[in-house]
Amino acid sequence: MISAESSPNAHRAASDNRPSQQKTPSMDIRDAGLADHVGHARDSALDRMQYRILKWISPEDPPYMSGEPYKDKIKVKVLLGNAVFNQLRGKVVIDFGCGDGDDAIALAQNGALRVIGIDIREPLLQQARTKARRQGVEKVCLFCTRTDEKADAIVSLDSFEHFTDPVSVLMKMYELLNREGAIFASFGPTWYHPLGGHLFSVFPWAHLIFSEKALIRWRSDLRHDGATRFGEVEGGLNQMTISRFKKIVNQSPFVLKSLEAVPIRRLRLLHNRLTREFTSSVVRCKLVKSRC
Repeated sequence: MISAESSPNAHRAASDNRPSQQKTPSMDIRDAGLADHVGHARDSALDRMQYRILKWISPEDPPYMSGEPYKDKIKVKVLLGNAVFNQLRGKVVIDFGCGDGDDAIALAQNGALRVIGIDIREPLLQQARTKARRQGVEKVCLFCTRTDEKADAIVSLDSFEHFTDPVSVLMKMYELLNREGAIFASFGPTWYHPLGGHLFSVFPWAHLIFSEKALIRWRSDLRHDGATRFGEVEGGLNQMTISRFKKIVNQSPFVLKSLEAVPIRRLRLLHNRLTREFTSSVVRCKLVKSRC
């Protein structure tokens, strides 16, 4: 079951009531702004040098991963192809990782019987519900953090490279699918793509050149969520590759009906089975339940 959880911090204060003694208040280095200094002091000289290089190259957010390629376009159609609406017409569909609901709404507008959008981020679900009302499909679309309703198909866009535990996610998808159901997925950029580091790709393949510590420290100057590893950043980043995805699927109760590694346009002449980890733009695939 998909759910969102939060763990608030608890703070305790102690006092000594004896009049003859007076304690000096203890200082939390986090409150004093020293935690980062102490942590970075443990970084190696190489990490510190790389951090300074990153700051020099990109003192602000890099101009990549803006979503501009999908502006004024239907993302689910771009990523899964023109035939996807015909394949999902008249079916109950789960949009797994629906975000603000644009793709779920597009599926509803193009003939899906019912669309259930799942996401752990409630603010985005609220946006999705508002959009569905404006488009007149609020009776077809349901947006929630969890569901046990069975579906004929699951759509997953730009999510498998972000799931903290993709193995568990596949098992949950298996539970939610009808016997003859299928997963229609597209994800990327994958880890070895020139911009596979997402925000960390200050230039092509930077995430493969610089250390995780240096990149996280650079990011901490732009984002203040306390992330210390790639997997802890907002949205998550699990370093998914094409080969790792295939291995995960092979060890699951699904089989790959199809898998297409779409080449990066400028690198299409270099794109083949040996180079596709580095030259693929996105991966699109269809998974069905194993007959075994």
